[in-house]
Amino acid sequence: MRYLPHTPEEIAAMLATIGAPSLDSLFDPVPADCRMTDAWPLPAPKSEWELDEHMRHLAAAMRVDEHAKVLVGAGSYRHHIPETVRSLASRSEFLTAYTPYQPEMAQGTLQGIFEYQTLTARLLGVDVVNASMYDGASALAEALLMGLRIAKKKKRVAVAKAIHPHYRAVVRAYLQPAGYEIVELDFLTTGRTDLSDLANLDDIAAVALQSPNFFGVIEELEAAATTIHGAGMLFVACFSEPLAYGLLKNPGSCGADIVCGEGQSFGIAPSFGGPGLGMFGCKEPFTRNLPGRLVGETKDLEGRRGYVLTLATREQHIRREKATSNICSNQGICAMTAGMYMASLGGTGIRQLARLNYDKTQYFLKALRKAGAGAVFAAPVFNEFVVEFPTDFRPIWERLLTKNIVAGLELGALYPELAGRYLFCLTETIDRQTMDTIAAEVGA
Repeated sequence: MRYLPHTPEEIAAMLATIGAPSLDSLFDPVPADCRMTDAWPLPAPKSEWELDEHMRHLAAAMRVDEHAKVLVGAGSYRHHIPETVRSLASRSEFLTAYTPYQPEMAQGTLQGIFEYQTLTARLLGVDVVNASMYDGASALAEALLMGLRIAKKKKRVAVAKAIHPHYRAVVRAYLQPAGYEIVELDFLTTGRTDLSDLANLDDIAAVALQSPNFFGVIEELEAAATTIHGAGMLFVACFSEPLAYGLLKNPGSCGADIVCGEGQSFGIAPSFGGPGLGMFGCKEPFTRNLPGRLVGETKDLEGRRGYVLTLATREQHIRREKATSNICSNQGICAMTAGMYMASLGGTGIRQLARLNYDKTQYFLKALRKAGAGAVFAAPVFNEFVVEFPTDFRPIWERLLTKNIVAGLELGALYPELAGRYLFCLTETIDRQTMDTIAAEVGA
């Protein structure tokens, strides 16, 4: 059934009111050579089976299919998704990205988000977590804006160069047009961030580090917190792989004031780069500067447990430059899915999975060293690491691709000083046979 909002009589009345002879005349200001007068060159319609065959043909043209072994992470990770998560997330009660404007009427959605907030707060070691941001990159940008609000008169932030390059690009897009300055902190030969000059920097509101960073290197967060706070700055810790905190000490317990990052690893497939969700939390004193939505638990007039949006009214989101944030929604279905994932695995399951990822990384590193390759950075890593080879690795990479193995990401485009080095990622989806195949090709 076609949706026709206006009758011919109503259209005629509107045209008469504005003095236009026809609907087509409304487009007269558009030059004739810019208007399309012929029919759209669309192909003939296909039957269902013809369309299925067409889609299969398009899929076959891809060099990497769903059965490929992909050893590329760089902010988007392939993890096994339990069927319990797939089943629950596909239920009609949850499967919506819509944030209700009368949220107290959607108690199930609010309870699910409240559970997500609780589990995320435990994972990250913070007091308060919001109902999610758009993604890890926008979460970091919002965290630095939050730091600038808290510091008030300061106009600069420091950002580690070892943070994901795309995250840093989004930070620039958020902060530079508003007149804020971004100072970049280089990394050492260990792969960790150099904080030695921090005490000499003036007017810095917040310092952002990523751990594990883009190279998979684990930063020394406790030492960093001491240095950053000693310089009178806020400490923002970000991440792209939250599974690491199943094994590593979380940022909140290491002294981070604000913790943020990407939650795609928790039950959400990479899907060509999206969607994901931005996890975002902070220590209790900074709660009222928290961007986005926050779900709280309360009781109704009859003493029954209920859930509400708290500490922010809807009107806040239209206060322009005076608002805490211009983000007025959240990644509802993605946050709900991440909550289901964490609840399905539990603390023990997340620890075991993190340990499995770590062990696979160490096994593969050892195999590559035996084959003649070496790690670029000396500091401990989780899941990812950068490798240099004695000869050009590209021909080997191409040979492995014919075996449906994507063997790492060449870093030259993102870090010119690391051209020819490759970033590898190991998750539970990569088996020993795949690792041994790559090592054999390197050592051949």
